[in-house]
Amino acid sequence: MLKSLPTTDEGTYGETNNTIDSLIHNQKQFPISDTMNKLFNGIQYKNLPIINIRVSQNNTILTYTESNGVVKLIRSCGIEGFRNARKGTNVAAQSTAITFGTRTLENGVRSVRVRVRGLGPGRTSAIKGLQMAGLDVVSITDSTPVSWSPPRPRKQRKL
Repeated sequence: MLKSLPTTDEGTYGETNNTIDSLIHNQKQFPISDTMNKLFNGIQYKNLPIINIRVSQNNTILTYTESNGVVKLIRSCGIEGFRNARKGTNVAAQSTAITFGTRTLENGVRSVRVRVRGLGPGRTSAIKGLQMAGLDVVSITDSTPVSWSPPRPRKQRKL
């Protein structure tokens, strides 16, 4: 019976095991004290425009703002044409991000910072859509609010 088993695992042939530390060995991914003055395509990091992605279970809203906070462009899955439950899907978020990214490129913006807020199915797919549109995403910041005082538990059931 043991002779009938394959000698090598057929599904994992050619794969290697990499740890996260080995992948970021040569890259500087974490901010340092001089990051705010670093240049990305000729623009300082602190002057890069920001794309805010507001994700919920029901919708995904993308907002393009300048570094000082002036809103230039807003798109959501509802504006894109998705209705009802389809607004909350990752497909809707990605297609909205692609059209949003092309409109941002038309405004002359190439490098952006991304700020994600909220929990929902469109978090990663919206960022992938921005990259598919041709934007250079410099940094991704998660600014999801965290409640440090959760609601009270239900009262105990009386038997």
